[in-house]
Amino acid sequence: MNFPSKLIEDAVVEISKLPGIGKKSALRLVLHLLKREETQTQLLADALIAMRTKTTYCRKCHNISDDELCQICSSPRRDQNIICVVEDTRDVLAIENTAQYRGLYHVLGGIISPLMGVGPTDLNIDSLLKRIEQVDENEKIQEIILALSPTMEGDTTAFYLQKKLKAFPVKISTIARGIPIGGDLEYTDEVTLGRSILSRIAYD
Repeated sequence: MNFPSKLIEDAVVEISKLPGIGKKSALRLVLHLLKREETQTQLLADALIAMRTKTTYCRKCHNISDDELCQICSSPRRDQNIICVVEDTRDVLAIENTAQYRGLYHVLGGIISPLMGVGPTDLNIDSLLKRIEQVDENEKIQEIILALSPTMEGDTTAFYLQKKLKAFPVKISTIARGIPIGGDLEYTDEVTLGRSILSRIAYD
């Protein structure tokens, strides 16, 4: 790909490093930015720099945050007795978008994957156990929800956590797995269909 300017080329190369963006898409973005007012491009650059330099992680749940405690952990409207354990921040966003959960979260920062060299000590597991151990009138954990992806690595992580959590007087639950709304049984994989049968509920 030939570029009319080395500056344009450098911008395209950097933007194309982002996931899901090829050089053609990157070039369209660069040309779009070039047509905008300089102040608008500067606002974008400032926002990106601020995001990279000022974003931190919640000291309690490890979710991405602007402050020492994230908005969820510091909210008095959240149920302080339930913790939903997830792999990363994207899972927190997905669950929050359902508007069906009002408890707290704990972000592991990954899942156990021996092939990728990720073990239990690489995850935020010890801090989870400490949250359950602490005696706090405002946050006395009664239930742990394991909301991990239904993959081999996710199941391995859930099994490991279940063994660790058995030492505590808390209820351990996991998210239901089954047929998606609007899905056809004909096209559902055998594992999902089998789990749906085993996890069947009463028809009211």
